[in-house]
Amino acid sequence: MVILCAVTLWTFQDNPRLSAIRELAVDTTAGIYAVGAAPAQAWDGVVEYLESRKALREENAQLRQANLVVEAQAQRLAAILAENTRYRALLNSTALIESEVMVAEIISVSADPARHLLVIDKGSRDGVRKGQPLLGAKGLMGQVVLVGAKTSRAMLMTDATHAVPVQVNRNGVRALVEGVGDIDRVIVRHVAATTDIQIGDQLVTSGLGGRFPPGYPVAEVVAIEGDPGAAFSTVIAQPIASLDRGRHVLLATISQPQNTVDP
Repeated sequence: MVILCAVTLWTFQDNPRLSAIRELAVDTTAGIYAVGAAPAQAWDGVVEYLESRKALREENAQLRQANLVVEAQAQRLAAILAENTRYRALLNSTALIESEVMVAEIISVSADPARHLLVIDKGSRDGVRKGQPLLGAKGLMGQVVLVGAKTSRAMLMTDATHAVPVQVNRNGVRALVEGVGDIDRVIVRHVAATTDIQIGDQLVTSGLGGRFPPGYPVAEVVAIEGDPGAAFSTVIAQPIASLDRGRHVLLATISQPQNTVDP
């Protein structure tokens, strides 16, 4: 039987009459294989899809986190660049100051909205003294009112208890600028109606009283209030220095005046 089967297979191996049957058998077998392998292939496809989706979700989450980090770093960098710009402007302003200056950092502000007080990181060990002018990049900010060993307290010119002698830069008219507790406003009271003060005039320190050296920009006149025909009026001015911005200030290291008056 074995010999007969072998002879039969060898005889019909290349018989043209059986080629169609062989082709049909090959195609049928391939179809059966394809049907049998379809579930496994489908399962592999589902697994691959789920794994790809999970990987994409994880990658998306990582990218979002990285984006948040980059945005935070960019915001921090922008803040640092802005602070550096203000610091450079502050240092550049020293060219207009005849005396030596000391850079101090603001470490706290008064929690009382009625008082405009700052605490700076310089004290008597650094040469700070009471009454020393506090300067910003554009002009006068106030003065030191209390000195400790390592820190000092300064009063802004807008504090309701502060006053500074000034003169109109245009014509030298003298006046006294007083704070009213508003960070954007100071006033000159009881100005005679005949006094030559105009909107837009710049008020600078006069040097009278010996507390502030002359010539520091203080404020700019923005309004003149008074009833028509009244003998006196009130001048409203806006501080030139940015009193509520920045973290650094300048202390003018001038010599101790002989005659000083507390604010």
